[in-house]
Amino acid sequence: MIRTGRTGRGYALRGAAVVAVVAMAGVTAGCKEQPAAGASAAPSAPAGNGSPTDDAKPAGSASPSASAKPKPQQPVKASPKPSATRTTPTADPQGTVLMASGSEGKRVRELQARLRQIGHFGRTPTGYYGTVTVAAVQSFQGKRGLARTGKTDSLTWQKLLGMTREPTADELNPPTTRPVAKPDKRCLTGRVLCISKNSRTLSWMIDGKVVSSMDVRFGSQYTPTREGTFSVYWKSRHHVSSIYHTAMPYAMFFSGGQAVHYSSDFAARGYNGASHGCVNVRDEGKIAALFAAVRTGDKVVVYK
Repeated sequence: MIRTGRTGRGYALRGAAVVAVVAMAGVTAGCKEQPAAGASAAPSAPAGNGSPTDDAKPAGSASPSASAKPKPQQPVKASPKPSATRTTPTADPQGTVLMASGSEGKRVRELQARLRQIGHFGRTPTGYYGTVTVAAVQSFQGKRGLARTGKTDSLTWQKLLGMTREPTADELNPPTTRPVAKPDKRCLTGRVLCISKNSRTLSWMIDGKVVSSMDVRFGSQYTPTREGTFSVYWKSRHHVSSIYHTAMPYAMFFSGGQAVHYSSDFAARGYNGASHGCVNVRDEGKIAALFAAVRTGDKVVVYK
């Protein structure tokens, strides 16, 4: 029988496909881990008690000669059973964690106020659970014979409640931790954010009267906060810095990229840090109320 050219070409294609499959099988086999160059593969271990374990000599090492006297087998000591403390999980003896580093809100503010009543928290409540609050909780736990976790668990909280009273409004939201400076004369008329570098306070004033005050922090010597008279030209509730990529909640811009805004870092570390030129506020409740009250165009005075 005579095959046509088309049929011949079909057989040729099928033949090529078979060759390709065989080649692919070879490549796939090469994906397995191979012994190092020049070493022969280890023979498979015979079944039974004489099988080598993962601790056996590597393949290719010299085996003892037949004339060598075999050493008597040593009895295998049973491995000690693991203790129950390593394998059995135990519940936290101090109960459920209620607040910890990074928590924020009214309950954190109450925790701070109660700790302050008995001398474990030496600053104004901020509502933010930072490193200062962790240290204060650890101090309280250590005095009460509890594990110094720095986390407010249910047992720590109950002990604290039993030793303190409900905080007053002034204890929860004191005007400021620092004495408010005498306002600059430029702050005595109109609606003004009156900011003193010497006292490190901000006073929100309307027609010469202080409506609210709060602690503030400024830029370092390399990125100083500008002084002078400005005005709020833009407000941004959920602002993120385009330069430093950090959050600037409740931002009220008054001079280029400098703004009055809340700082979680200030809330956590206090005056151990500095801003990049902005006026940082560490009390989120106060800056939220201020942000709601201030209007675009209101005056900003920064002075020493």
